[in-house]
Amino acid sequence: MTEEPADSGARAEDPPSPSGEREPRSGPEPEPGSPPVPDSPPAPGRSRRVRRFRLAAWVALVLAAIVVGASIMWVNGPPTEAELREKAGLFNKDRLRIGVKTDTPGIAFQEQTGRRAFKGFDIQIAYLIAADLGYRPDKVDFLGIETEDRARMQALDANGRFVGVDLVVATFSVTRARQEDPSVGFSTPYLYTEQSVVTRSDHPGKITSLGQLEGKKVCTLGTSTSETELARATRATVTAKNLISDCATGLKDGEFDAMTTDAAILAGFVAESGGAFRHHDIALEKTEMWAVNAGSNEALRTLVDLALYRSYADPQDQRWEQAYQAYIDPLLPASPNVNVAQAEQPCALPPPVRRWPWERTLPVQDCPSR
Repeated sequence: MTEEPADSGARAEDPPSPSGEREPRSGPEPEPGSPPVPDSPPAPGRSRRVRRFRLAAWVALVLAAIVVGASIMWVNGPPTEAELREKAGLFNKDRLRIGVKTDTPGIAFQEQTGRRAFKGFDIQIAYLIAADLGYRPDKVDFLGIETEDRARMQALDANGRFVGVDLVVATFSVTRARQEDPSVGFSTPYLYTEQSVVTRSDHPGKITSLGQLEGKKVCTLGTSTSETELARATRATVTAKNLISDCATGLKDGEFDAMTTDAAILAGFVAESGGAFRHHDIALEKTEMWAVNAGSNEALRTLVDLALYRSYADPQDQRWEQAYQAYIDPLLPASPNVNVAQAEQPCALPPPVRRWPWERTLPVQDCPSR
Protein backbone atom coordinates (compact mmCIF):
# COMPACT_ATOMS: atom_id res chain seq x y z
CA MET A 1 0.00 0.00 0.00
CA THR A 2 1.42 3.41 -1.10
CA GLU A 3 1.56 6.24 1.44
CA GLU A 4 0.24 9.69 0.51
CA PRO A 5 2.69 12.55 0.91
CA ALA A 6 2.16 14.53 4.07
CA ASP A 7 1.75 17.79 2.13
CA SER A 8 -0.42 17.55 -0.98
CA GLY A 9 0.77 20.97 -2.16
CA ALA A 10 4.41 19.90 -2.22
CA ARG A 11 6.11 19.47 -5.60
CA ALA A 12 8.65 16.98 -6.68
CA GLU A 13 12.18 18.05 -6.14
CA ASP A 14 14.10 19.53 -9.03
CA PRO A 15 16.06 17.06 -10.99
CA PRO A 16 19.70 16.97 -10.17
CA SER A 17 22.21 18.66 -12.41
CA PRO A 18 24.70 16.58 -14.34
CA SER A 19 27.14 17.21 -11.55
CA GLY A 20 24.74 15.66 -9.20
CA GLU A 21 23.87 18.95 -7.50
CA ARG A 22 20.46 20.52 -7.79
CA GLU A 23 20.23 23.82 -9.73
CA PRO A 24 18.89 26.74 -7.68
CA ARG A 25 15.55 28.16 -8.86
CA SER A 26 15.04 31.85 -9.48
CA GLY A 27 11.31 31.70 -8.83
CA PRO A 28 8.18 29.70 -9.32
CA GLU A 29 7.52 28.01 -12.63
CA PRO A 30 4.90 29.80 -14.76
CA GLU A 31 1.50 28.20 -14.91
CA PRO A 32 0.61 26.58 -18.21
CA GLY A 33 -0.81 29.15 -20.68
CA SER A 34 0.45 32.18 -18.73
CA PRO A 35 2.51 34.89 -20.55
CA PRO A 36 6.27 34.56 -20.47
CA VAL A 37 8.08 36.21 -17.63
CA PRO A 38 9.97 39.29 -18.94
CA ASP A 39 13.71 39.53 -18.74
CA SER A 40 15.19 41.36 -15.83
CA PRO A 41 15.44 45.20 -16.36
CA PRO A 42 18.81 46.57 -17.47
CA ALA A 43 21.20 47.84 -14.91
CA PRO A 44 20.69 51.52 -13.92
CA GLY A 45 24.06 52.62 -15.29
CA ARG A 46 23.39 51.16 -18.73
CA SER A 47 19.97 52.86 -18.92
CA ARG A 48 21.46 56.27 -18.14
CA ARG A 49 24.11 55.81 -20.80
CA VAL A 50 21.45 55.01 -23.43
CA ARG A 51 19.40 58.06 -22.52
CA ARG A 52 22.44 60.31 -22.65
CA PHE A 53 23.41 58.96 -26.05
CA ARG A 54 19.91 59.52 -27.43
CA LEU A 55 19.82 63.08 -26.03
CA ALA A 56 23.22 63.90 -27.48
CA ALA A 57 22.18 62.55 -30.88
CA TRP A 58 18.97 64.61 -30.83
CA VAL A 59 20.84 67.80 -29.91
CA ALA A 60 23.38 67.16 -32.66
CA LEU A 61 20.61 66.73 -35.23
CA VAL A 62 18.90 69.95 -34.13
CA LEU A 63 22.15 71.91 -34.25
CA ALA A 64 22.97 70.48 -37.66
CA ALA A 65 19.54 71.50 -38.95
CA ILE A 66 20.00 75.02 -37.57
CA VAL A 67 23.46 75.38 -39.11
CA VAL A 68 22.28 74.08 -42.49
CA GLY A 69 19.20 76.33 -42.42
CA ALA A 70 21.24 79.38 -41.42
CA SER A 71 23.82 78.62 -44.13
CA ILE A 72 21.10 78.38 -46.77
CA MET A 73 19.53 81.64 -45.59
CA TRP A 74 22.92 83.35 -45.46
CA VAL A 75 23.74 82.32 -49.01
CA ASN A 76 20.30 82.89 -50.52
CA GLY A 77 18.99 85.69 -48.27
CA PRO A 78 19.13 89.48 -48.75
CA PRO A 79 22.51 91.24 -49.11
CA THR A 80 24.61 92.31 -46.16
CA GLU A 81 25.26 95.95 -45.37
CA ALA A 82 28.80 95.63 -46.73
CA GLU A 83 27.50 94.08 -49.95
CA LEU A 84 25.01 96.93 -50.31
CA ARG A 85 27.78 99.50 -49.86
CA GLU A 86 29.80 97.85 -52.59
CA LYS A 87 26.80 97.56 -54.91
CA ALA A 88 25.86 101.20 -54.25
CA GLY A 89 29.33 102.28 -55.36
CA LEU A 90 30.37 103.75 -52.02
CA PHE A 91 33.65 101.88 -51.48
CA ASN A 92 35.61 104.04 -53.91
CA LYS A 93 33.62 107.25 -53.37
CA ASP A 94 35.53 109.75 -51.26
CA ARG A 95 32.77 112.36 -51.01
CA LEU A 96 28.97 112.25 -50.97
CA ARG A 97 26.97 114.75 -53.05
CA ILE A 98 23.52 115.67 -51.74
CA GLY A 99 21.05 117.98 -53.46
CA VAL A 100 19.23 120.30 -51.02
CA LYS A 101 17.16 123.46 -51.04
CA THR A 102 19.05 126.66 -50.32
CA ASP A 103 16.33 129.24 -49.60
CA THR A 104 14.02 127.69 -46.98
CA PRO A 105 14.54 129.02 -43.43
CA GLY A 106 14.43 126.27 -40.82
CA ILE A 107 14.50 123.49 -43.43
CA ALA A 108 17.49 124.07 -45.71
CA PHE A 109 19.15 127.44 -45.96
CA GLN A 110 22.50 128.40 -47.40
CA GLU A 111 24.15 131.21 -45.50
CA GLN A 112 25.56 133.83 -47.81
CA THR A 113 29.05 133.69 -46.40
CA GLY A 114 32.38 132.63 -47.76
CA ARG A 115 31.95 129.20 -46.16
CA ARG A 116 28.73 128.43 -48.11
CA ALA A 117 27.38 126.96 -44.87
CA PHE A 118 24.08 125.09 -44.90
CA LYS A 119 21.73 124.65 -41.97
CA GLY A 120 18.20 123.42 -41.30
CA PHE A 121 16.17 120.30 -40.59
CA ASP A 122 16.78 118.71 -44.01
CA ILE A 123 20.49 119.37 -43.64
CA GLN A 124 20.56 117.49 -40.33
CA ILE A 125 18.65 114.57 -41.87
CA ALA A 126 21.21 114.52 -44.68
CA TYR A 127 24.05 114.43 -42.14
CA LEU A 128 22.29 111.61 -40.26
CA ILE A 129 22.10 109.49 -43.40
CA ALA A 130 25.62 110.37 -44.53
CA ALA A 131 27.06 109.34 -41.16
CA ASP A 132 25.43 105.90 -41.40
CA LEU A 133 26.82 105.58 -44.92
CA GLY A 134 30.31 106.22 -43.53
CA TYR A 135 30.79 109.92 -44.39
CA ARG A 136 31.88 112.56 -41.91
CA PRO A 137 30.31 116.03 -42.26
CA ASP A 138 33.46 117.34 -43.96
CA LYS A 139 33.05 114.64 -46.62
CA VAL A 140 29.55 115.78 -47.58
CA ASP A 141 29.00 118.28 -50.40
CA PHE A 142 25.65 120.10 -50.42
CA LEU A 143 24.50 121.42 -53.78
CA GLY A 144 21.50 123.63 -54.39
CA ILE A 145 18.69 121.89 -56.24
CA GLU A 146 15.50 123.41 -57.63
CA THR A 147 12.09 121.81 -57.38
CA GLU A 148 11.82 120.59 -60.96
CA ASP A 149 15.31 119.02 -60.85
CA ARG A 150 14.75 116.77 -57.83
CA ALA A 151 13.54 113.81 -59.89
CA ARG A 152 16.42 114.23 -62.36
CA MET A 153 18.87 114.54 -59.44
CA GLN A 154 20.65 117.45 -61.10
CA ALA A 155 21.98 120.24 -58.88
CA LEU A 156 24.09 123.35 -59.34
CA ASP A 157 27.71 123.30 -58.25
CA ALA A 158 29.70 126.31 -57.04
CA ASN A 159 30.36 127.31 -60.67
CA GLY A 160 26.68 127.22 -61.61
CA ARG A 161 26.96 124.03 -63.64
CA PHE A 162 24.47 121.16 -63.41
CA VAL A 163 25.99 118.03 -61.93
CA GLY A 164 24.54 114.75 -60.75
CA VAL A 165 24.06 114.09 -57.03
CA ASP A 166 23.99 110.85 -55.06
CA LEU A 167 20.95 111.76 -52.96
CA VAL A 168 18.23 114.42 -52.89
CA VAL A 169 17.04 115.63 -49.46
CA ALA A 170 14.91 118.57 -50.53
CA THR A 171 11.33 118.61 -49.20
CA PHE A 172 10.47 115.99 -51.86
CA SER A 173 6.91 114.70 -51.28
CA VAL A 174 5.94 111.14 -52.15
CA THR A 175 3.21 110.84 -54.80
CA ARG A 176 2.01 107.94 -56.90
CA ALA A 177 3.12 109.61 -60.13
CA ARG A 178 6.62 110.15 -58.75
CA GLN A 179 6.80 106.59 -57.47
CA GLU A 180 6.01 105.37 -60.98
CA ASP A 181 8.84 107.48 -62.42
CA PRO A 182 11.81 105.11 -63.02
CA SER A 183 14.25 107.93 -62.25
CA VAL A 184 12.86 108.34 -58.71
CA GLY A 185 13.71 105.95 -55.88
CA PHE A 186 12.03 107.12 -52.69
CA SER A 187 13.18 106.10 -49.25
CA THR A 188 10.83 105.59 -46.35
CA PRO A 189 9.40 109.02 -45.32
CA TYR A 190 11.33 111.13 -42.81
CA LEU A 191 8.76 113.91 -42.14
CA TYR A 192 4.99 114.36 -42.21
CA THR A 193 3.54 117.81 -42.95
CA GLU A 194 0.57 119.25 -44.87
CA GLN A 195 -0.23 122.01 -47.35
CA SER A 196 -1.11 125.44 -45.97
CA VAL A 197 -1.48 129.08 -47.06
CA VAL A 198 0.35 132.26 -46.06
CA THR A 199 -0.97 135.81 -46.57
CA ARG A 200 0.11 139.21 -45.37
CA SER A 201 -1.00 139.84 -41.82
CA ASP A 202 -3.49 142.51 -42.97
CA HIS A 203 -5.51 139.98 -44.97
CA PRO A 204 -9.15 140.18 -43.81
CA GLY A 205 -10.42 137.05 -42.09
CA LYS A 206 -9.10 133.50 -42.03
CA ILE A 207 -8.50 131.23 -45.00
CA THR A 208 -9.75 127.73 -44.25
CA SER A 209 -9.77 126.21 -47.73
CA LEU A 210 -8.07 126.59 -51.08
CA GLY A 211 -11.45 127.52 -52.56
CA GLN A 212 -11.27 130.87 -50.77
CA LEU A 213 -8.37 131.82 -53.05
CA GLU A 214 -10.76 132.11 -56.00
CA GLY A 215 -9.78 135.13 -58.05
CA LYS A 216 -6.67 135.81 -55.93
CA LYS A 217 -3.12 136.08 -57.16
CA VAL A 218 -1.39 133.06 -55.65
CA CYS A 219 2.26 131.97 -55.84
CA THR A 220 3.48 128.43 -55.40
CA LEU A 221 6.32 126.12 -56.42
CA GLY A 222 6.19 124.83 -59.98
CA THR A 223 5.92 121.03 -60.49
CA SER A 224 5.01 120.64 -56.82
CA THR A 225 2.12 118.83 -55.13
CA SER A 226 0.87 122.23 -53.95
CA GLU A 227 0.43 123.47 -57.52
CA THR A 228 -1.60 120.36 -58.35
CA GLU A 229 -3.92 120.77 -55.37
CA LEU A 230 -4.35 124.48 -56.06
CA ALA A 231 -5.34 123.90 -59.70
CA ARG A 232 -7.80 121.23 -58.60
CA ALA A 233 -9.49 123.37 -55.93
CA THR A 234 -9.82 126.85 -57.42
CA ARG A 235 -9.47 129.07 -60.48
CA ALA A 236 -7.05 131.45 -58.81
CA THR A 237 -4.43 133.28 -60.83
CA VAL A 238 -1.48 131.03 -60.15
CA THR A 239 2.18 131.89 -60.59
CA ALA A 240 4.64 129.00 -60.35
CA LYS A 241 8.18 129.80 -59.21
CA ASN A 242 11.33 127.73 -59.03
CA LEU A 243 12.17 129.12 -55.60
CA ILE A 244 9.67 129.55 -52.76
CA SER A 245 11.69 132.52 -51.55
CA ASP A 246 10.62 134.34 -54.74
CA CYS A 247 7.00 133.78 -53.69
CA ALA A 248 7.75 135.22 -50.24
CA THR A 249 9.37 138.29 -51.75
CA GLY A 250 6.46 138.83 -54.13
CA LEU A 251 3.92 138.42 -51.33
CA LYS A 252 5.71 140.96 -49.17
CA ASP A 253 5.89 143.45 -52.05
CA GLY A 254 2.19 143.07 -52.89
CA GLU A 255 2.72 141.19 -56.15
CA PHE A 256 0.74 138.25 -54.77
CA ASP A 257 -2.20 137.91 -52.38
CA ALA A 258 -1.09 134.56 -50.97
CA MET A 259 1.39 131.75 -51.35
CA THR A 260 0.83 128.07 -50.72
CA THR A 261 2.98 124.98 -50.27
CA ASP A 262 3.90 122.63 -47.40
CA ALA A 263 3.40 124.10 -43.92
CA ALA A 264 6.90 123.10 -42.81
CA ILE A 265 8.33 125.18 -45.67
CA LEU A 266 6.12 128.21 -45.10
CA ALA A 267 6.61 128.31 -41.31
CA GLY A 268 10.17 129.55 -41.68
CA PHE A 269 9.11 132.55 -43.75
CA VAL A 270 6.33 133.37 -41.29
CA ALA A 271 8.76 133.21 -38.37
CA GLU A 272 11.26 135.46 -40.13
CA SER A 273 8.67 138.01 -41.29
CA GLY A 274 8.46 139.72 -37.92
CA GLY A 275 4.67 139.63 -37.96
CA ALA A 276 4.26 140.68 -41.61
CA PHE A 277 2.91 137.23 -42.61
CA ARG A 278 0.01 135.14 -41.29
CA HIS A 279 -0.18 131.36 -41.55
CA HIS A 280 -3.53 129.68 -42.37
CA ASP A 281 -4.49 126.02 -41.85
CA ILE A 282 -6.64 124.97 -44.82
CA ALA A 283 -7.65 121.61 -43.34
CA LEU A 284 -6.52 119.37 -46.18
CA GLU A 285 -6.77 115.70 -45.25
CA LYS A 286 -3.83 114.72 -47.46
CA THR A 287 -0.51 114.26 -45.68
CA GLU A 288 2.67 115.43 -47.38
CA MET A 289 5.36 112.79 -46.80
CA TRP A 290 8.91 113.94 -47.40
CA ALA A 291 11.36 111.26 -48.51
CA VAL A 292 14.91 110.97 -49.83
CA ASN A 293 15.42 110.34 -53.55
CA ALA A 294 18.19 107.86 -54.31
CA GLY A 295 17.28 107.59 -57.99
CA SER A 296 17.80 104.22 -59.64
CA ASN A 297 20.46 103.16 -57.11
CA GLU A 298 18.41 100.54 -55.24
CA ALA A 299 21.28 99.49 -53.00
CA LEU A 300 21.82 103.07 -51.86
CA ARG A 301 18.09 103.50 -51.24
CA THR A 302 18.10 100.40 -49.01
CA LEU A 303 21.02 101.83 -47.02
CA VAL A 304 19.11 105.11 -46.60
CA ASP A 305 16.12 103.11 -45.33
CA LEU A 306 18.42 101.30 -42.91
CA ALA A 307 19.71 104.62 -41.52
CA LEU A 308 16.18 105.97 -41.06
CA TYR A 309 15.05 102.68 -39.48
CA ARG A 310 17.90 102.78 -36.96
CA SER A 311 17.06 106.38 -36.14
CA TYR A 312 13.40 105.48 -35.62
CA ALA A 313 13.79 102.19 -33.74
CA ASP A 314 16.80 102.90 -31.51
CA PRO A 315 15.70 104.82 -28.39
CA GLN A 316 19.31 105.89 -27.86
CA ASP A 317 19.47 107.54 -31.30
CA GLN A 318 18.09 111.06 -30.82
CA ARG A 319 19.44 112.69 -33.98
CA TRP A 320 16.02 113.08 -35.62
CA GLU A 321 14.50 114.51 -32.44
CA GLN A 322 17.42 116.89 -32.01
CA ALA A 323 17.02 118.13 -35.60
CA TYR A 324 13.31 118.78 -35.03
CA GLN A 325 13.91 120.58 -31.74
CA ALA A 326 16.70 122.71 -33.20
CA TYR A 327 15.01 123.82 -36.42
CA ILE A 328 11.25 123.22 -36.46
CA ASP A 329 10.28 123.82 -32.85
CA PRO A 330 11.43 127.48 -33.01
CA LEU A 331 9.07 128.07 -35.97
CA LEU A 332 5.90 126.94 -34.20
CA PRO A 333 5.12 130.03 -32.05
CA ALA A 334 4.72 132.20 -35.16
CA SER A 335 2.27 129.68 -36.70
CA PRO A 336 -0.32 128.98 -33.99
CA ASN A 337 -3.17 126.59 -34.83
CA VAL A 338 -1.26 125.25 -37.86
CA ASN A 339 -0.03 121.66 -37.94
CA VAL A 340 3.41 122.61 -39.23
CA ALA A 341 4.96 119.12 -38.99
CA GLN A 342 4.46 116.07 -36.83
CA ALA A 343 6.92 116.01 -33.96
CA GLU A 344 7.60 112.27 -34.27
CA GLN A 345 9.68 110.54 -36.89
CA PRO A 346 7.48 108.54 -39.27
CA CYS A 347 7.43 104.82 -38.59
CA ALA A 348 10.18 102.93 -40.41
CA LEU A 349 10.34 99.16 -40.89
CA PRO A 350 13.64 97.25 -41.15
CA PRO A 351 14.72 97.01 -44.79
CA PRO A 352 15.85 93.69 -46.34
CA VAL A 353 19.43 93.59 -45.06
CA ARG A 354 20.99 90.28 -44.04
CA ARG A 355 22.04 90.06 -40.39
CA TRP A 356 22.65 87.27 -37.90
CA PRO A 357 19.95 86.87 -35.23
CA TRP A 358 22.22 88.29 -32.50
CA GLU A 359 22.74 91.42 -34.63
CA ARG A 360 19.01 92.14 -34.71
CA THR A 361 18.90 94.13 -31.51
CA LEU A 362 16.38 96.80 -32.56
CA PRO A 363 12.65 96.19 -32.17
CA VAL A 364 10.40 95.43 -35.11
CA GLN A 365 6.85 96.71 -35.05
CA ASP A 366 4.03 97.23 -37.50
CA CYS A 367 3.53 100.72 -38.87
CA PRO A 368 -0.03 102.02 -38.66
CA SER A 369 -1.65 102.17 -42.08
CA ARG A 370 -2.21 105.61 -43.48
